[in-house]
Amino acid sequence: MHPDLTVLLVEDDLAMQLGCTQALQLAGILVEAVGTAEAAQARLNAGWPGIVVTDMRLPGADGMSLVRACHDLTPDLPVIMITGHGDVSLAVEAMRSGAYDFIPKPFSPELLVEVVRRALDKRALTLEVARLRRALELHQGLAGRLVGQAPQIEAVRRLVLDIAPSPVDVLIRGETGSGKEVVAQALHDFSDRRDAPFVALNCGGVPDNLLDSELFGHEAGAFTGAQKRRVGKIEHAHGGTLFLDEVESMPMLMQIKLLRVLQDRRVERLGSNERRPVDVRVIAATKDDLLQRSREQSFRADLYYRLNVVTIDLPPLRERREDIPLLMEHFMLLAASRFQRQPPLLSSAQLQRLVGHDWPGNVRELRNVADCLVLGVRQDLLAGMDPGTPAASLTLAEAVDQFERQLIAEALRRADGHVGRAAAELGTPKTTLADKLRKHGLRAQPAGGA
Repeated sequence: MHPDLTVLLVEDDLAMQLGCTQALQLAGILVEAVGTAEAAQARLNAGWPGIVVTDMRLPGADGMSLVRACHDLTPDLPVIMITGHGDVSLAVEAMRSGAYDFIPKPFSPELLVEVVRRALDKRALTLEVARLRRALELHQGLAGRLVGQAPQIEAVRRLVLDIAPSPVDVLIRGETGSGKEVVAQALHDFSDRRDAPFVALNCGGVPDNLLDSELFGHEAGAFTGAQKRRVGKIEHAHGGTLFLDEVESMPMLMQIKLLRVLQDRRVERLGSNERRPVDVRVIAATKDDLLQRSREQSFRADLYYRLNVVTIDLPPLRERREDIPLLMEHFMLLAASRFQRQPPLLSSAQLQRLVGHDWPGNVRELRNVADCLVLGVRQDLLAGMDPGTPAASLTLAEAVDQFERQLIAEALRRADGHVGRAAAELGTPKTTLADKLRKHGLRAQPAGGA
C-alpha cells in the first residue's frame, strides 16, 4: 500500500516481535524490529519515512518515553502504543503525550494491520505535503511568482528585475486576472523598499465620496462623521510602495490631486493646510487603454504621461498557451500544500482542453480551476471547456509543437524527470526524446538518473 514507508516495531518479547512482524509482512508492509526504545531512537529522524509501533513495557526507557521523544523529534510522526491488560490509564496518558493510537493486548493480527494502515496513510499524506512545500520553496524568487517560459513572460521578468531597484513609477497594463498585483508586489519585494509597507487600493472598489479620505486621509472634524484623524493610503505607504489598481476608474478630481502628489511628493489631508512630504513609489494598474481614454477626455492626459514612465504589458493567458500546463502544475502544488491534498495527475486529453480554453479570466481563472481539481470538486469544469481546438492565432506547426511539448512535460512529471522512463511511456527512443527536450527547453534529471 505504501511501498516506501516502514514500520519500526519496538518489542523486546521475541515471540510477540516475530508474530507482529509476520502479520505486517503478510499484509505487504515493510517492518524493521528492535528490542529497546534506545535502539529505536537511534534510527529515527524528523523526516523518517514510516511510523512507530511500540510496546509500553520495555527494558531501559519505556514506551511512554519513546512516545514523548518521537513527539519532540517531529509531532507528525505517528506512534502506536501496544498496552497490556489493565494499562488503559497509561494508554490515555500516551495519547495525551502525542501517541497516534493504542492497541490493548491481546489483539488480532487483523486489528494490528488495520491500525497500522491508517497510521501509514496519515504519515504518507504528511510526507507528501512536506515534499510539496519543499518544491514550492524551490519555486521561490521571481520565476516562482511570474511562472512561465513563454517569451512574453520572460520579457516581463527581465523588465521587473531591471526596474525594481529604482524608485521610478510604473504603469501595468493587462486584462482582468492577468496578474497585475503579482507584478506590483514583485516590484516592491525586489526593491530596496521591501521592508517598508506595500499598500494596495482598488480605485474601483471604493465609493467616490470615500476615495479622497482613503487616499489622502483626513483630520478630525474634516467632514461629518470624521471623529478622529486618519492617515491615508499615500502616507501609510511612506518609504514603500503604493499600488493603485483599476486607476482608470478614479474620478477626475482625484486624478488632479494624485497628479499633484506625483509631481512634488507631498500630501495634504482633508481638513488640513499642512502638506506633508512622502517618499512613495506609485505603481498603477489598468485594464484599459489610458491613452485612448485621455483622447476621449475620460482620463487626464497629464496624469497618464506622469504614470507612464515605465510600462509593463502583461499578456493574456490565451497568448501564451504553452505556459498553461506549467501554470496548472504550479497552482496545483500551491493548492495541495494549502489544502493538504495530493494533486491529481492530468491526462493528455484534460491538458488539451486546458490549453484550448480561451481563459477570459486569465491566470486567476486558471488558479480557481486548479483549486477545484485538487479539492476534487466541480469535475465538470474540464468537461465544459473547448476540447483543445488550436487558437486561430496559431499555425498548424505551432499547435503541433505546443501539444508535443505538453505531452512530453506531463510524461516527465509522471516519470519524476527520468528520461528513460518517459521515453518508454511515450514510445520514442531515448535519444529522440533528448533532442525534443532541448528543442522545447524542458529539463530532466541529470545524466545517470534516467
